[in-house]
Amino acid sequence: MKKEVEKILQYVQKPARYIGGEVNAVMKDKEKVDIRYAFCFPDTYEIGMSHLGMKILYGLVNERSDAWCERVFAPDVDMEEQLRKNGVPLFALESGDYIKDFDLIGFTLQYELSYTNVLNMLDLAGVPLKNSDRKALTPIVAVGGPCCCNPEPMADFVDIVFLGEGEKSTNQVLDLLKMCKVEGLSKHEFLLKAKDIEGVYVPSFYIDDYNDDGTLKSLTPVHDAPAVVKKSIISDLDKVYYPKEFVVPYINIVHDRAVEEIFRGCIRGCRFCQAGFIYRPIREKSVDVINEQCKALIDSTGYDEISLCSLSTSDHSDINHMLTTLIDWTVKENINLSLPSLRVDNFSDELVEQLNKVRRSGLTFAPEAGTQRLRDVINKNITEDEVINTCTKAFDNGWTSVKLYFMMGLPTETMEDIKGISDLAMEVVHAFYNNPNRKKGTGVQVSVSCASFIPKPFTPFQWEPEDSMETLREKQKYLLESIPSKKIKVSYHETPTSLLEGVLARGDRRLGKVLLRAFELGCKFDSWDDKFHFDLWSQAFEENGIDPYFYTHRKREFSELLPWDHLDFGVSRKFLENENKKAHKNETTPHCRIRCSGCGANKLNGGKCDARG
Repeated sequence: MKKEVEKILQYVQKPARYIGGEVNAVMKDKEKVDIRYAFCFPDTYEIGMSHLGMKILYGLVNERSDAWCERVFAPDVDMEEQLRKNGVPLFALESGDYIKDFDLIGFTLQYELSYTNVLNMLDLAGVPLKNSDRKALTPIVAVGGPCCCNPEPMADFVDIVFLGEGEKSTNQVLDLLKMCKVEGLSKHEFLLKAKDIEGVYVPSFYIDDYNDDGTLKSLTPVHDAPAVVKKSIISDLDKVYYPKEFVVPYINIVHDRAVEEIFRGCIRGCRFCQAGFIYRPIREKSVDVINEQCKALIDSTGYDEISLCSLSTSDHSDINHMLTTLIDWTVKENINLSLPSLRVDNFSDELVEQLNKVRRSGLTFAPEAGTQRLRDVINKNITEDEVINTCTKAFDNGWTSVKLYFMMGLPTETMEDIKGISDLAMEVVHAFYNNPNRKKGTGVQVSVSCASFIPKPFTPFQWEPEDSMETLREKQKYLLESIPSKKIKVSYHETPTSLLEGVLARGDRRLGKVLLRAFELGCKFDSWDDKFHFDLWSQAFEENGIDPYFYTHRKREFSELLPWDHLDFGVSRKFLENENKKAHKNETTPHCRIRCSGCGANKLNGGKCDARG
């Protein structure tokens, strides 16, 4: 660590965020590597260190003898103040070196409200914000992650975008960058070659044009860039790289445990869920590989908890065998096994029996909507009876708390649907007290969490309008007034942040100037309620003559060119259109294990999909 950094740590609240040196952190001799890679998470250490994608790519790059990947997190406001006051640029944790001198600066975009943090981190590093102002070959600024299914609002600031899964394309980009450095090629020459790597998108090689009504007219490729850029995909999860060790932090982080990814994709097809579509097709890990990787992580980290990671854990086709295999040794070694993302419609007796063997915690289910009509609209494919029966089964086995996730502002939603949230929560309370197996003197706690629905790219609802802030507030007020019992606790999202998320999620590259101005006005950590300044964002929109409601309140026609139509994440546009039409008829689509619906995602995987188990 540089002396100038050591001096300022005494003035910040959590210096352990910035010192590095944790167990399993990778140290290398910088004189013996060809490529320096700063992997940046645009939020605080506690959040970034919980991110599985960073753990995977950190280990993947550091497996190479010619490259060194180091971690960088957004400094909190107290640390930023010290950095700016003392003229210290943003640095990487492992070496303490300034990231402006690295070859590749990569950001993971997990959430639209982190975009100003990306700009702030580049500014703190002393790196020009706009890609057009960075003339040298290095550093190359890259982004990846789920928000990159529509990276257009960030197009002015990044050199390359990783689409899809980065295990393969990251190494290809590092190989190319190493070659360009050796041969003395320019940044432009690097980008000309990078555009031909599957899963790599070069925004500056596309020219945008707009119709008189403000809609996108065209996005024209230049320099022989492909008209459509396909995401990168890993076919065999049993053979792809997965870390045998994680960096173990000195301080508590949000998810302080070992994490094992058990499959990618989702069979369900919930029409609001972006992840359920952009991570298709389904690919599973075998039980033997899952078990082996879990043991390795426990041995190397000393954690006493493993969380199984997927979009719907109980949908793994061999879930009972997997749990039996893991429980055989985790119980003996006093290791807690965490199973998030359980479905109410496959909460089987066998699964309950397995869960009874592990440490008890609250259960979380996601009905998403309060009425059957609206659950059919969003293709949730669960009934109220299934919700109640599942909760009853949990209560039978000793659980006394249940968390229910809902969405508010869904297409075609009415106040009757909002009232249905309250009614369903109350039915769960009744199910607890009507249970003959309930222990006397015990009570129940039903937590209702309501997220504001935001239409996202590559979903059947990508054409739908978003509820206004006023409408959402009315619905939130009505829900609170409808709750009949103190046994039910309600929480919901703030509406201004939902508006901004909706703008950035479906925006075009004209929003780049708004992002830049918002940053200049002091916007950062926009996902934190105490740091979000809606007035400054409103000023940034107004100064640039852009109406944010153009991106949120307007229903798009199927004929409209969308800012992300040149990116291919597998699921066909025609499939999404048909699903949208079915939603407005309250029609459901069976999940992938009942019948293939022809979404088209398997074409990116040689026609293969593990959806049928």
